Amino acid sequence: MRPPFAEIDLSAIRHNASAFRDLIAPSELCAVVKADAYGHGDVPVANAALDAGATRLAVALVEEGVRLREAAVDVPILILSEPDLSSAGDMARFDLTPTVYSVRAIEGLDSVGVDINVHLKIDTGMHRVGASPQIVHDLAEAVTDSRRIKAEGVFTHFPVADEDPQFTNQQIDEFESIVAELDIPLVHMANTAGAALFPNARKDFCRVGLGLYGLHPCDETRDVIDLRPAMKILSQVSHVQQLEVGARPSYGRIKPLEHDSTVVTVPIGYADGYSRRLTRYGSVLIGGQRFPLAGAVTMDQIADMVVSASEGVINRQKQHILGTSLAIASLFDKGKPMERLFKEMDAEIGKAKSQMKQGQADSVQAKEEKRQSDMRRSMENLNKLRMFMGK
Repeated sequence: MRPPFAEIDLSAIRHNASAFRDLIAPSELCAVVKADAYGHGDVPVANAALDAGATRLAVALVEEGVRLREAAVDVPILILSEPDLSSAGDMARFDLTPTVYSVRAIEGLDSVGVDINVHLKIDTGMHRVGASPQIVHDLAEAVTDSRRIKAEGVFTHFPVADEDPQFTNQQIDEFESIVAELDIPLVHMANTAGAALFPNARKDFCRVGLGLYGLHPCDETRDVIDLRPAMKILSQVSHVQQLEVGARPSYGRIKPLEHDSTVVTVPIGYADGYSRRLTRYGSVLIGGQRFPLAGAVTMDQIADMVVSASEGVINRQKQHILGTSLAIASLFDKGKPMERLFKEMDAEIGKAKSQMKQGQADSVQAKEEKRQSDMRRSMENLNKLRMFMGK
């Protein structure tokens, strides 16, 4: 069995859920547990969040909701996207609440012949899924005309609540003006950043995903709520070697060692989700000390440069790779939020690409100049030959 494994701290989940419950009260907390609770385990995370005050759950797929029901989770469960009509039977049987944003879906669900509550999703700027504001009244009329469908809730989603308050407030204003004309009991719009930073967006409940797992979407939320990361990824050191200054470990030989170093190999790589983009930025914790990667991330192994740790600390010790953070999202443990870290990475990658393109352009230009020079030389030689033949 490969050494890497995830360690989930359910007490951190409970802490984060409780913190959001207190922050957003009297609004309710909806814990988003889609994608196996962001890789943390849907059933245990759902139960931990409910223990700490969440009153409802949200998932992406019908089968995710069914899994929770089969584990005896009995609170309201919202499916965040418009499901395929073939799953209508399961939605009714397991009391799952689908999202709808088309008349076709409403009419299709109505034709199944079972009673189903739905939530209407309105697109106010995310532009991923959702009904445009222009057709919201068509959806409401379709629900009114149906025999089996009841609009229990209506919601929208924020794309930039963590970075653009002006746009987010525009969304809030537009959504509130639309909802004011509808007779629908439950209204919700806030995600993690929205719940923390926009009290006027909290409404009947808030859908908290990222924050439930202890990640801050931006610096500003750190001043509002205390969160504890719930996941650690751990592995073991599998190889230790001494390399001299200038050695370049791993594929591409991209990083020369700046001094004589102990370099250790850890069996985890991009096949495990440790992104190759972390080659120039990643680091690990060994014996409580953080060390940078010594070379490119490979499919199933990484190499780390260790300068001061002793053999006793290093040798086959359990290695804490990611700090107390989510997978590869908050890898660097430098007090920076996930978004800024990846923006910095993207900027560096963009700079490298630009330099590469410039290098390619310079290379193309150099080749073209050489080609033209060769042509001129050929023409000169040809003219010389003609002059010689003319003689």
